[in-house]
Amino acid sequence: MVEAISCGGVVIFRGKILLLYRSYMNKNDGWVLPKGTVEPGEEYTDTALREVLEETGARAAIKKYIGKSEYRFTIPDDIVEKEVHWYLMMANSYYSKPQREEYFTDSGFYKYHEAYHLLKFANERQILEKAYAVYQELKKKNQWREDRTL
Repeated sequence: MVEAISCGGVVIFRGKILLLYRSYMNKNDGWVLPKGTVEPGEEYTDTALREVLEETGARAAIKKYIGKSEYRFTIPDDIVEKEVHWYLMMANSYYSKPQREEYFTDSGFYKYHEAYHLLKFANERQILEKAYAVYQELKKKNQWREDRTL
C-alpha cells in the first residue's frame, strides 16, 4: 500500500467557487477542486497555495483550514491511500487558466449550487459544503474582505 498526502483549496471570489475540468484519455473526466501532492519539506499551506496557482493560475490567500478527506484508489500492482487537506481560500479576481500539462481543459468560477452539482466526487462536495458554510459565516462577521492585491 502507498500513502499519499495532498493539499488543495476551495477558492472563492465574490461568492463563486473555482473548479477545474480534467480530461485524460476519457478517464476520470469531470470537475474537481484544485489540489496536489505535498513536496518533501513543504508545509501543507504552501502546498495548497502552490497547487492552486499551478493548476489554475489563480492567486489566492488562505482564510481557514477546512478539514481533510480520505479515499483510496488502485494503480497497477498497488493501492493508494490518499489524504487531502483542504483550505478555504480567497482569490483576488475571476482569472483562471487550466494547467494543460495536468490534463485540465477548462476552469472557471461557479455559483455554489452549480459548483456543488458539477463536482464529480462526493468527498469534494462535502468539503465544498463545509467551506461554503465557513465562507458565509466569515461574510456575516465582516471577516471576508476581497483584496485585489494578493
